Amino acid sequence: MTHTSQPDTATVRAVGKLTEALEAVEEARGHLYAFHRLTGTADFALEEAIGMLRDAGHTELATRLDRELLGRNVLPGRWTYQVVEDYEDTYYGVFRDFADEARKLTAGQRHAYEASLKRDRRTPGLPGHEAEPRDVVGAEDTRTATDRAVSPNVSG
Repeated sequence: MTHTSQPDTATVRAVGKLTEALEAVEEARGHLYAFHRLTGTADFALEEAIGMLRDAGHTELATRLDRELLGRNVLPGRWTYQVVEDYEDTYYGVFRDFADEARKLTAGQRHAYEASLKRDRRTPGLPGHEAEPRDVVGAEDTRTATDRAVSPNVSG
């Protein structure tokens, strides 16, 4: 939270909005991984069900499931891992690179907007409103990596 210079408010807000958008993209990416894992789990359960149907004498249905559904693409030509990889290569990676570039406008601080909100909203001197973890009475230096990089001369 300690910085040698503060970027202008408009820049902080703009980079903050871009960071907010990146957070939504990160969440979407997580949902894609959940989709990937759940679809894989379903495919393995389907494989078990096919075996159980075959063992129960329902060989025609088991054979059709094995041939037509087990291992089927979820999108034309793609399994879920390919969907995840395409998302990462086509969209996520590009978005992340732009967010990293924009962060340079706020001296590399990842959450400059939130840091400005904290400065404005906290009540100095009140327990639970400390500026940084190191300000908590009896606490060790638990600054974030960003805080240490921006103000390395602060000892803990």
